[in-house]
Amino acid sequence: MNFPTSPPAWLQQTPRHWLLVLGVSVAGLVATLILLPFELSSVHQQLLGFPDSHVVTEQARPWIMAGICLLPALGAWLYSLGDILDRYITRRFLTMFGICMAGLYVVWLLLDLSDNVGELTSSDNVVGTALVYYFTRLPAVLMLLLPYALMLSLLESLSRLSSNREVIAIIQAGRSVLRLCVPLIIAGAVCTLLALGINYHWAPVAEGSQNEILQRATGQQTKKASKVVYRNLHTGRLWMVNSFPPDYQKGKALLGVEVTTTGEDEKLASRLTAKKASWDPDTGEWTFYKAVICRYADREPPVYEMPEGPLIIGGWAETPWQIIKPGLEAKHLGVPGLNAWLNTHEKFPNIADPEPYLTHRHYRFALPFACMITVLLAAPLAIQFSRRASTGGIFLAIALSCLMLLINTIILALGESGYLPPMLAAWLPNIIFGGIGFYLLQRRVTGKPIYASIRSWFSPA
Repeated sequence: MNFPTSPPAWLQQTPRHWLLVLGVSVAGLVATLILLPFELSSVHQQLLGFPDSHVVTEQARPWIMAGICLLPALGAWLYSLGDILDRYITRRFLTMFGICMAGLYVVWLLLDLSDNVGELTSSDNVVGTALVYYFTRLPAVLMLLLPYALMLSLLESLSRLSSNREVIAIIQAGRSVLRLCVPLIIAGAVCTLLALGINYHWAPVAEGSQNEILQRATGQQTKKASKVVYRNLHTGRLWMVNSFPPDYQKGKALLGVEVTTTGEDEKLASRLTAKKASWDPDTGEWTFYKAVICRYADREPPVYEMPEGPLIIGGWAETPWQIIKPGLEAKHLGVPGLNAWLNTHEKFPNIADPEPYLTHRHYRFALPFACMITVLLAAPLAIQFSRRASTGGIFLAIALSCLMLLINTIILALGESGYLPPMLAAWLPNIIFGGIGFYLLQRRVTGKPIYASIRSWFSPA
């Protein structure tokens, strides 16, 4: 005898629910259509201005941005596939996630305003400058606050479900702890994808642009890099540039340039100083303004030359984007910028120490997984079956998350200084705390005590 079966959960949704899902999808598509042309234009300008750019990773930027814009639509469709209980848990989590993210952003905003209020008020257009400043930094701020908001919202929503005895009711209805956590694990996976997207390029670049915006607001001379030293062993020239303007790749002059040349015997041959220097990409010529040349010879006094008008020199192999490489900080470069830097280092190994750049290239992909590890740490510790308060679990989850961030900072510094291999330095905190999270989740899923096991680690045998 055949009994009728209930239709799938996604067929039981109301028209209002499907209207919301379609609305989120359309909004993501509209955002993609608006932002994609700007990103394509930005990549085109980047490839024109920096011939040594890593083409593949640069061309991937627009499609990664499109994926970021469509992530809310993916989340909405996954939400629609869940049953009533999945959607209930997801709504509880998303409500708290929005509150925590908004609260953390307000706290960060007040702290940042107290530090930069002097520079912002020095601008002729205070409101416009503040909007540009904080909108530009939004990807970096989102990357910073995302794990904290995720942790706090998980702890609050799950501990509230536990204190209201809803977790026990769900278990008694036949749903396992792991199945209960599935909506939260999916939410952590979506946050991880979001973090992977913005940390690919936009978050590190946004963090590095804050000084440039404040300098422009206060009328100071904006700098892309300052006090850069570059040595080309093949030509025997040592470049020292006091300041690179933001548009140096478009022909704007470098400021405070000094070029020291040595001979094959490593003896000083000449030193050229100039107030400004520009490079013509069409002819490959350098033009030095207000130049002074000092020539050296054995057992003879130095001879000074002061050319009238600009000094034009052709045949030099160095280019502005090659000289600036040592002045670019690894923490402010995305994956395309890091790849371009490392490719240049392969051709000119003497430009700078590659360890920070190798470490941060791995770190761009390792850091976003802190979101998923946060779920593994917070979920088992926030779920309680007894009547006692879950304060101990919340405290332990916060302590583990803070310890993960501390160890992450220490190990990253060890990788940048070369004491640890770059890949190990980037991924080791994830391996350690991911293992702890899987252990805690396995104990909670199998019904084994967590706190008794932790106490046994510290009790004498």
